[in-house]
Amino acid sequence: MELIYSIFIKNGGWLTILHGLKVTVEISALSLLFGTLLGSLLCFLRVSKFAPLRIFAQVYISIVRGSPVLMLLMLLFYGILARVGIPPVAVAVITFSLHTAAHVAELLRSALMALDKGQVEAARTLGFSKWQAFKLVTFPQILRIAKPVYQSTVINLIQWTSVVGYVTITDLTRVINNIASRTMQPIITITGGLLIYLAISWLVHGIFYLTERRREQ
Repeated sequence: MELIYSIFIKNGGWLTILHGLKVTVEISALSLLFGTLLGSLLCFLRVSKFAPLRIFAQVYISIVRGSPVLMLLMLLFYGILARVGIPPVAVAVITFSLHTAAHVAELLRSALMALDKGQVEAARTLGFSKWQAFKLVTFPQILRIAKPVYQSTVINLIQWTSVVGYVTITDLTRVINNIASRTMQPIITITGGLLIYLAISWLVHGIFYLTERRREQ
């Protein structure tokens, strides 16, 4: 216990960890928000009847999903956005938003393709407009089908952000690594960091579980 105290509590180690955790949560939350919005737009383009838009979305999704997120982050930070003066955290949010959008677009498209189109046709037969049919029939089913994969995407996004230390961002992973180097206790320190990431993942699972329970009530 004394060793754990000296690593995580003494000299304000826990405050440094909290700061790193705040950065990780901030990047993850903003990237999830923008990535979901952009992914929804890409999904719309992906199923568009206008071929150029459909091809653009398909190429974007294929390239981004097939590229390591670290390479994309370094390309934007050290290359494309290097002279713009954008803060590193903003570059990270842009990177993970673009990366998340590709995954969200594909999972939404898969959910859309899995729908029973007969229900939409039945709604139109009953006099529903296209918007009403989408809002009352299509959209709720897309959410239900996509929800498990979206949950995994959220957790994966949090894990992906662990590479932002490569672009000078002091996130949770970098803080843990710095403390491990300073205290010369890598096993205990890294295990502590791993437990924090696991706790975040369980929190995400809990949130999705509670929303599912509320929907069933």
